[in-house]
Parts: sequence; C-alpha cells; structure tokens
Amino acid sequence: MKLREMDDQVTYLHQLQEDNGPIVLINQFSIAPEDTEQFLEAWADDAAFMKQQPGFITTQLHRGTAGSGTFVNVAVWESARALGAAFCSPEFQERAARYPECAVATPHVFEKVAVPGVCVA
Repeated sequence: MKLREMDDQVTYLHQLQEDNGPIVLINQFSIAPEDTEQFLEAWADDAAFMKQQPGFITTQLHRGTAGSGTFVNVAVWESARALGAAFCSPEFQERAARYPECAVATPHVFEKVAVPGVCVA
C-alpha cells in the first residue's frame, strides 16, 4: 500500500508526533474495484488490531456509492501520539502489508473546530 499526503505542508508522520487530543483520523483509500474483498479483509484485520491499542476510541469505514473504489475511514483517538504508537508498531506495519498492492492511503489527523451557532469543538 502506498501512502499519499493529504496536506503538502504537514506530513502524516509529523502529525503523529503531536501531543494533542482527542483527534480524528480521516484516511481515504483508493483501490481497484476488483480488489475490494482483499481490501475489506485487510482493513478489518487492521481495525481489530487498532481497537486493542491504548488511546483508541472508535472507527467507522465508509464506501463511495455507485461502485466507487474510494473508501474513507474515520477514527477517533485520545491523542495523535497514541495513534502514532499504534501506527508505527511492527505489528501494524505487518498488517498494512496485506492491503492490495494498488491501494493508496491518504491519512491525515484533524481536531474538531468550534463554529458558533453551528458546531462545538
């Protein structure tokens, strides 16, 4: 699986060094439609591992409609460092190698933003 940066100015690995939280991981995956089953098996295995890691709160996978090969994972963690520890672990890296070869992941870490009258942080 290849990693692609979502932000040209701030890398995903740099974000994982921050000591902030709670955070939201948004990770877009692009895969070939014929690799959907292999992708879902790999993602389920990696999600089961992540659920056991310190700082994990929740995750939800979404799929683009109309036969799209785009998936988006939205996960909440207590901190970017907790996510980083899990992501950089040898156990997770072994699981990541099971994704289809054509898969491209675009992960990025976010914090909630308060907008008066619309949403809270």
